[in-house]
Amino acid sequence: MNNFFFDMLDTPSPCFFLVAGPCVIENADTTFTIAQTLKTITRALGIPFIFKASFDKANRTSVQSFRGPGFEQGLKILGNIKSELDLPVISDIHLPDQAAAAARVLDVIQIPAFLCRQTDLILAACRTGKPVSIKKGQFLAPHDCKNILDKAATTGNPHIAITERGTSFGYNNLVVDFRSIHILKQMGVPVIFDATHSVQLPGGGAAASAGDRQFIPTLAKAAIAAGAHGLFMETHPHPEKALCDGPNSMPLNDMADLLKTLLAIKKVSG
Repeated sequence: MNNFFFDMLDTPSPCFFLVAGPCVIENADTTFTIAQTLKTITRALGIPFIFKASFDKANRTSVQSFRGPGFEQGLKILGNIKSELDLPVISDIHLPDQAAAAARVLDVIQIPAFLCRQTDLILAACRTGKPVSIKKGQFLAPHDCKNILDKAATTGNPHIAITERGTSFGYNNLVVDFRSIHILKQMGVPVIFDATHSVQLPGGGAAASAGDRQFIPTLAKAAIAAGAHGLFMETHPHPEKALCDGPNSMPLNDMADLLKTLLAIKKVSG
């Protein structure tokens, strides 16, 4: 099957692809530095890489929370990273009207988990012809993604992936059922595992979401062993100072060692 995400796995040795970057574009310099560091790491390890950063976090817990530079300025920053570093870039859109303009810059469009049932948004993103990664809502069972994929299929766009990001478990908590990776793979699409949002504690910080980053490596290892095609991770040079999702961001200095471990697991698991 011709699929952008599957094509990324056409490497000499067993591999996974990585979608990674800061949760949000804080400023141009920090975002560029993170992208440059990740490119150096992934090129050395032979891991296909897509740089991720959000231009607007429209679903923040509090109205006082930092959202990002906005649509136009954010796309300009991502466009500069794409051209200067020769990297594919991905970001999330929230409105159907954003799809066409975003597609002129982005190599991949992401649909946020909370918006994965928004039919008009999915159709608009898929109709651009760009690869689309749809995050499975934390309120959905994995088999519910069949309906999402059926919507996407009506556009004729074959470049669709589903991202697993954990499931709501009581109040302010998420758990991961790794059976979902197997279930989603049976639908014939690439499956990405979000190892950082899966340790999020939604609303756990009163006016912000909390998280427990110590579990990121454990979940990432399990996902690769379970057969995920790709891995999604948010990372920051100083997570404790990050303006968004710091508690569930991987320290940038720890990324190389973790990726080396994941490659070893992938080699063993096949």
